[in-house]
Amino acid sequence: MTKRKRIVVAITGASGSIYAKLLLDKLHLLTDQVEEVTVVMSDNAKDVWKFELGNEEYSSYPYRFYSKNDFMAPFASGSAGFDTMIVCPCSMGTLSRIAHGTSSDLTTRAADVILKERRKLVLVTRETPLSIIHINNMALITQAGGIICPASPSFYSRPDSFEQLAATVVDRVFSLCDIQVDSYSWGKEP
Repeated sequence: MTKRKRIVVAITGASGSIYAKLLLDKLHLLTDQVEEVTVVMSDNAKDVWKFELGNEEYSSYPYRFYSKNDFMAPFASGSAGFDTMIVCPCSMGTLSRIAHGTSSDLTTRAADVILKERRKLVLVTRETPLSIIHINNMALITQAGGIICPASPSFYSRPDSFEQLAATVVDRVFSLCDIQVDSYSWGKEP
């Protein structure tokens, strides 16, 4: 039997709240693979969610939410045993702080812990175009063992809705985290 994952989800103020919503929705359905989900959400992320999705449904998920400055959260320490962290969406400011080891809030501290413990860190980045600073920061994270997963949806599955299009990114994140979901893969009929 495969060990169920303990996952930290961080939501930053980057545009792309639909990705965070779909990620949280799907994690709720994966109890056979996921033991625990905890969430840290910035104030900007809450504002962007309200603006982009027109609601405050982030507060209705059955996960434990931690304040952005709660350094007593279990995942602020490697001994807590969280094995996966997903930052979705990930702003370039957060990416920069993670790349340079600047643990100025719970998101960046948790990412630092995940990297130092050689566990799975996936950053779902949202920015275009990229400056050389962004690219260099992405290289630093990649060299440290993190995975950069740009929020670039796929079209070959011929999605019927905005949510299905965004789900192609979320399903890719699950694949990167070794979580099995029923999703379209190349070569299958859509």
